[in-house]
Formats: sequence, C-alpha cells, structure tokens
Amino acid sequence: MLGIIADDFTGATDIATMLRRSGHRVAVVIEDGTLTPAHLAALDAVVVALKSRSEAKDEAVAVSLDALRRLQAWGADRFYVKYCSTFDSTAAGNIGPVLDAVTAELGVSRCVVVPSLPANQRTVYQGHLFVGADLLENSPMRHHPLTPMTESRVADLLRPQTSHDVGEVFRGTVQSGAAQLRAALEAADARYVVVDAIDDADLALIAAATRDDVLVSGGSGLALGIPGPGRTEAAWNSPPRSRGAVLCGSVSSATLAQIAHAAQTQPVHQVNIREAIADPEAAASGLAAWVLAQPVDSIPVVCAARSRDDVQGSVDGVAAAAVVERILTQTARLLLADGAVSGLIVAGGETSGAVVRGLDIQSLQMGPELAPGVCWSTAETGGRTVALALKSGNFGSIDLFTSAWEQLV
Repeated sequence: MLGIIADDFTGATDIATMLRRSGHRVAVVIEDGTLTPAHLAALDAVVVALKSRSEAKDEAVAVSLDALRRLQAWGADRFYVKYCSTFDSTAAGNIGPVLDAVTAELGVSRCVVVPSLPANQRTVYQGHLFVGADLLENSPMRHHPLTPMTESRVADLLRPQTSHDVGEVFRGTVQSGAAQLRAALEAADARYVVVDAIDDADLALIAAATRDDVLVSGGSGLALGIPGPGRTEAAWNSPPRSRGAVLCGSVSSATLAQIAHAAQTQPVHQVNIREAIADPEAAASGLAAWVLAQPVDSIPVVCAARSRDDVQGSVDGVAAAAVVERILTQTARLLLADGAVSGLIVAGGETSGAVVRGLDIQSLQMGPELAPGVCWSTAETGGRTVALALKSGNFGSIDLFTSAWEQLV
C-alpha cells in the first residue's frame, strides 16, 4: 500500500484525485482520524491530511512522523511526502525538516523532489520552478501572505532548510529514459535530487525510474505516473441535494477571479474583519443568516476579499487570516447543522483545514474530479453526510464556483 503524508488539506484531496486517476482506490484521513480494518482492506493508498505547512517546524516534524508511523501500522510499505507544487515554504521549512525526519525514520539515503504539476502549469526546467510562463519569483506567489516565494531554483529554496546535499537532474536526462534516469539518480550523491518535469510524460518516466524507491516527494503530479492496480472503485454517492454555498479564505489571484466570475450571477458577501474580531459569534451567525436568506437556487459566496485592494494582513493588530479561518469555520458549522445546506466549496488550504477540523471530520470519500487537483468528496459530520470540495487557492477553472454543482444530484 502507498502511504502519503500531505502538508495541507487541499493538497491531500489534490493528490487523492491524481491517485484515483492513476488507478488507485484511495481514502483521505484527516489528521489523527482512523480507518476500520474493512476499509483499509479495500484501499491501495491512504493519504493523511495534515496542516503542517503553516505549523511551527518542530510540530510539523512531529505530526509528520506520527502520520508515517500510522501509515506503517496500516500496512503501507511505500511512502510519498506531498507538498505544494509552488514549493510553499520559508528558509526555515517546513519541507526540508519534514523530509529530513522522514528519510531518517525510513533509513533512506535518497529522495527525489518533484514539485511539477503540468496540468496546473507548474513545471520545473533546468531546476527552476515556473508558474505558467513566469518564474516562481515573478508569479503571484511572490506576494503570498505566509510564504512569499522570491526565488525560483528549487535546490536554492531547499538548501537552507536541510543540512543534506541537494542535487539536480535536468530534462535531457529525464528524456533519455527510465533506466538512464535511475542511473543518474544513483550517481547524484545527494540526499535530495530535484528532477525536471514539464509534462505528464516526464512524470511517468520519473515514476518508472523511482518505482523501487521506498520514499518519493513532490507535488501531486508525480502521483499520475504511479500506476495503481486499476480496480473498479465503489460508486460514489453524493448526499441528497439541498442548498450549497462557497466559503473563501483564499485571496489568491485565481480565487479572486473565481469570486468575480461568480458575482456576475450569484450573491457575494465579504467578511467584515473588524466585526468578526469584536464579536465572532455574532459575525458567524450573521454570515450564516445571510447565506440562508439568499434565493434557494443560488450559490452564495462568502469571501475574505473581492479584490487585491481588499486584502488585509492585520486589523487593529490582529492577524486577519486567522480571524477569517475562525469565522468561516463557525459559519460552516451553522450552515450544515440542520441540513439546510448539504454542500460546501471551501477555497484555500488553511481555510479548508480549519473548516474540516471544526466539523470534526475523520475521513473523506473521494468523488468526481472538478479540475486538476480539485474534486468533490463526502464526509460525515454531526450525523449527516455532506459534500465538500476543498480547493487550493490557485486551482480550478474560473467558473468553478458555479459549475461544480452540476456533479451533485
């Protein structure tokens, strides 16, 4: 069984989507959630969804090692550390420290580093990470509020985070074939080897070259190249359709564009940060009431910002992002509590993590894919089955907030 440690919740559903596409029967376990023996027996892969990307380094290492040991106890014999395709991290981590801890625990001497996700225009060429046609440092990720990415060479991003050597293998070697690539990896004489990939064919070659490796690491793209048994998965059943809503903590350019597109036909309401700080309970109640007051056939959108000008780092000395996470989590609980709302799209990795935690969800059953790295899932909360789509801020088509509901019946 393949065991995956994902550093945020949207990343977990992202890689689970890719594994389903490559023929795996997969489940996502939320943090310290559990799976029954019967459920485990029907799986080829298990993803443990953590919120370690933004946690303190020591905590990130601790929860990652705990996830590794639980995966081993569940029967995993091959492992995958999944991080964001834009390598979201600071000079202190957490990608490097987590990789150091996992490689030490498993006793492996080499691990590939493959952030590429060509389907979403994240590629690595000559060791440099591109977002579309732009180097990472020139992309909107340069302005990320938690992990501003101001360099593009992946090896240079990783080296400050680890005491181990970091090597590189460029695309010419990848294209020479799996055997030649395997030989180049073995000759690299480095704990971590950043490998170029600009399309899915490159990812398939990397997967073939590392098929005997106990550990690999990367974004979700590499999962496409790892073939599963190809067994037919049990049919996915969405919950009975009632109302839906969108909760956006992300202020990424892609999410802002999705909000603007939805606003052309759907009601949109922006969180008032000062009101949320002053009286969180009243603010959440007000947001839930606003959603339920909208036409029953609408898809109301609640968001942290509607444009780049609305983005606030802090208000009255309080971090705005943390306030938004708490308010949207409480709003989600209120909306789902009595069954009036049966489906939520949650935009943003941190927000998705907060919402899933707040709903006390143990695991997710993966459903239909909505876009590369985005899918519907079902979960049990409060004795009800609800539909959730957890979306990384930068993922999804511009019409995702309105078109996604066509998959629910």
